[in-house]
Amino acid sequence: MVVLNRIYTRTGDDGTTALGTGARRPKYDRRVAAYGTVDETNSAIGVARIYTGTSESLVDSMLARIQNDLFDLGADLCTPDTGQKLTYEPLRIVASQVDRLEREIDQLNAELKPLRSFVLPGGAPAAAALHLARTVARRAERLMVELSGLPDEPVSDPALQYINRLSDFLFVASRYVNRRGDGDVLWVPGQTR
Repeated sequence: MVVLNRIYTRTGDDGTTALGTGARRPKYDRRVAAYGTVDETNSAIGVARIYTGTSESLVDSMLARIQNDLFDLGADLCTPDTGQKLTYEPLRIVASQVDRLEREIDQLNAELKPLRSFVLPGGAPAAAALHLARTVARRAERLMVELSGLPDEPVSDPALQYINRLSDFLFVASRYVNRRGDGDVLWVPGQTR
């Protein structure tokens, strides 16, 4: 159980932060940027849920699970698996979380018409907010992939798979809440020339 009695610790006043391993890193470190952007994704999903809470209970319940998963993902990234002996079992993203996300994508997508054009972010407020969350998730993915390519900066395959599927989920969810895709704003190439 997490207990937070004090919010400020002053330990970051020197521009560093602690990983789950206890190691200190600069706040601009790529690992910190990766899990910070996962947190930003979670916040963007929280904003989207303002619009899905009453009108789209199916999507909202899926988003609630995803928000919890994103805390798991942040914990996973915050505690790199370097082989260091820890006094606790670190939290990791697991394949079943990726599998659930894929099932939910398929469930929502089954009600959508096939796309004949790219979709512009917009439509209903919930869809627009989900598109914004999708783009933040893609940035988190780019940072995680970059991090995984560095020496001694492991990122697990399930973590990379999860963040990749998340942006797919958010895209499909945006179409789903856009009146099951009928309210999508479609790209018309060259329309404004």
